[in-house]
Amino acid sequence: MPTSSIISAIPKPSNNNIAAPIAKKIPHKMTIHNHQRVDNYYWMRDDQRSDETILAHLNAENNYADAMLADQKPLQEALFQELKARIVKDDNTVPAKDGKYWYQSEINGEQEFSNFYRATSFTGENKTLLLDVNARAKDHDFYDLGDVAISPNDQLMSISEDTDSRRIYTICFKDLNKAPGSTDAYLTDILVETEGQIVWANDNQTVFYVKKDLDTLLGTQVYRHKLGTVQADDVLVYEEDDHSFYMSLDKSRDESQIYISLHATESTHCLALSADEPNGEFSELFPYQEQHEYHADKMGEFFYIVSNHQAKNFKLMKAAVDQVHDINNWQEVIPHRSHVLLEGIELFHSYIVITERENGQIRFIVHTTSGENAGQQYPLSFDDPCYFACLGDNPEPESTIARLYYSSLTTPGSLFEFDLATGERKLLKQQKVLGEFTKENYQSERLFISARDGVEVPVSLVYRSDSFKKDGTNPLLQYGYGAYGITIDPNFSSQTLSLLDRGFVYVIAHVRGSEMLGRAWYDFGKMAHKQNSFNDFIDVTKALVSQGYGAKDKIFASGGSAGGLLMGAVVNQAPELYLGIGAHVPFLDVLTTMLDETIPLTTNEYDEWGNPNEAQAYQDILAYSPIDNISAQHYPNILVTTGLHDSQVQYFEPMKWVAKLREHKTDDNLLLFKTDMDAGHGGASGRFKSLREKALEMSFFISLLSK
Repeated sequence: MPTSSIISAIPKPSNNNIAAPIAKKIPHKMTIHNHQRVDNYYWMRDDQRSDETILAHLNAENNYADAMLADQKPLQEALFQELKARIVKDDNTVPAKDGKYWYQSEINGEQEFSNFYRATSFTGENKTLLLDVNARAKDHDFYDLGDVAISPNDQLMSISEDTDSRRIYTICFKDLNKAPGSTDAYLTDILVETEGQIVWANDNQTVFYVKKDLDTLLGTQVYRHKLGTVQADDVLVYEEDDHSFYMSLDKSRDESQIYISLHATESTHCLALSADEPNGEFSELFPYQEQHEYHADKMGEFFYIVSNHQAKNFKLMKAAVDQVHDINNWQEVIPHRSHVLLEGIELFHSYIVITERENGQIRFIVHTTSGENAGQQYPLSFDDPCYFACLGDNPEPESTIARLYYSSLTTPGSLFEFDLATGERKLLKQQKVLGEFTKENYQSERLFISARDGVEVPVSLVYRSDSFKKDGTNPLLQYGYGAYGITIDPNFSSQTLSLLDRGFVYVIAHVRGSEMLGRAWYDFGKMAHKQNSFNDFIDVTKALVSQGYGAKDKIFASGGSAGGLLMGAVVNQAPELYLGIGAHVPFLDVLTTMLDETIPLTTNEYDEWGNPNEAQAYQDILAYSPIDNISAQHYPNILVTTGLHDSQVQYFEPMKWVAKLREHKTDDNLLLFKTDMDAGHGGASGRFKSLREKALEMSFFISLLSK
C-alpha cells in the first residue's frame, strides 16, 4: 500500500495552516465473549519496526509536532539550558568499599555517562579507570549500561550493554590486570541476547546469566558459562515454562548462595545453588505456594525471609539453613502489622536494617542481632516529616555502618552514613544544585484528600513559598502512576524548579495501585478495582482546585507507562478538568494487548490488569481501556511521546490512540505525537539528551498558559 494512501497531510506553509497526519482506516474485527470490537488502526503494528508506511507516518507525526511547536523552540532551548545549568558538570559518587578496593563513578564536562573507577583507599590512592563508558557509547545513537559485576577475586569484570533500547543486552568480560587502554584487556567471551544480569560463582571462572526470548522479551532460561568457552557450549541449568513469571539472578548477602528468583505479580519462587559448587544443580529453597510472595536472604547459618504468608503487609521470619525448606519451622522475628508495610531488609553480621512504611511514610529500624545489645532496636531518624529515603550501597555485611540516601521535595539528594551501634549519622554528600537555588524558598506539604468513596488519598505537593498564594490563581501540574505496587515517593528534582520558579504547584497524587498505604492500597487499585486509580486522580484534582492550590483553567497532568494509562483514562472521563496533558510511553490499548500473548510481557500482567480471556475481566478492562473509550467530546491539549523500540509498551499503542483521538475529538486543541526513532521505554540515553525531553513537556505546558 503506498504511503500516500495511508497519510493525508496538507503542505506546511505555516503553523496555522498545517493539518495533522490523518491515518487511513482499515477495519480489523476482534470478537470474544460474544462482543465485537473494530480496530481501524490495527495495521500500525510492525514488530520488525521496518514497514516504510508506518515509519513514514511516524515521521509525518514528528514533522507535524515540530511545526506546531516551532514557536516554542526558543522556550524549549531556554529551558534546556536552564535545566543543564543546574547540573554539576564535574561530579562523582562517594567511594564505596567492596573487598580490597573502593569503587566510584565519575563524570566530567559534557560527558553523557559516568565512567567507573576503583582505588585502594577512600581518598583515591592508585585510582584506576575500569570502564570508559563514554568511549563505549560514542558510536551508538542509544546506549544503556546494564550491569557491571566484579569477580570475587577482583581480577575480572563483566559488562552488559544495550545499544538498541530493547533491553536485550550483550555481555563481555574484561581482565582488570591489563592496562586500561590495552587492546587485549577484553576476553573473547561474548554472551548475546541476555537480560543483562551476571552472577559470578566463587571459582571466578563460572558465571550465570538469563537468556532472553526474542519474541516475548521475557527471560525464560538460565545458562552457565565457563570463561574461555563459546556461548554455544553454555549449559542450560533452568528453564521456566510459565510465562507469568519474571526471572532474575542474585547472590546471597554472605555470597554463599546463587539464587534464581521467579516473580509473578502475586507469587514468588526461589531456587538456590551453592556458589562454591557451580556445576551442581539448582533446587527450590522451599516448595512453591501460589500467592506466596517473599524475599529470602542468607547470613551465616540462617535465612531471613520477608513473607506475606498469612501476613498481607508482610512479616520477617527466620529459619536455620537445614530447616528453611519447611515453612512450619520458620521463627517469627517481626510480626505482621495491619498498619505497617514491611518493605525489605539489609543484613549485616550483627545488625538488620528494616525498611518499613506507615501512613505513607518510609522509615528504617535497626535490629541488633548479636553482641551484648542483641535484641535492641531503634529508628534511624531524619528531620523532615515527609521525605523519600532508601538504603544506599552497602556491599560489605561485616560493616558496622550503613549508608542511606535521603531526599524530599525541597531537599536535594543526600547520602548519609549511620553508625549502626549508636545511630549517629554523618552527611557524606549532598547533591549540588547550581544557580540561585535556596531550599528555604520552597515549601512542601502532605495532604489527605477524600475520594468519592470516602477513602483518604495521600498527596505530596511543593511550591515556591514567596510566590504561592492559596487563592486559586496558580498553574498546577499533577503527576500520577498507580500500578504494580510501585510507590512514587516525594523526591527532589532540580528539573521541577523550572516550573516552581514560574509559579507552578507540583503535585504527586499517590493514587490506589501503589503501596503508599500498604498492600491493600495496591490491591484496591488493580484488576477489577482499577477504576479507583482514575477516580482518585480526578478527585484529587477537583479538591486541589476547590482548596485554592490551583487555578481551574490552569491544571496540567502528566504520567508515563502505566501512568500514561492513567492519563488516557482520565482524559476520557474528566477532560474538562485539564488544560494540558503529558502522556509518555503510555499503555493505552489495554484490552487488545492483554488478549495477545505474542506481545512482549503480556502474560506477566494478568494478575495486574486481569485476564480478558475470562468474561468478567474482559468487561472490567473494557470499561476503562483508554483507546476503547474515546468518544466525540472535547479533549485537553495533549503531548504524547514514545520510543520506536520500546519493549515495555509498544510504539503502536500511542500511535493508534492518537489516530483515533484525531478521528473523534471535537475541539481544536493541540494533539501532538513525538516518536524517538532511536529510543525505547526509558527515553533518550545520557544525562543531557534526556533533559531535552523534559524541556519539551515543560515548554508545552508553559506555552499553553499564554494562549
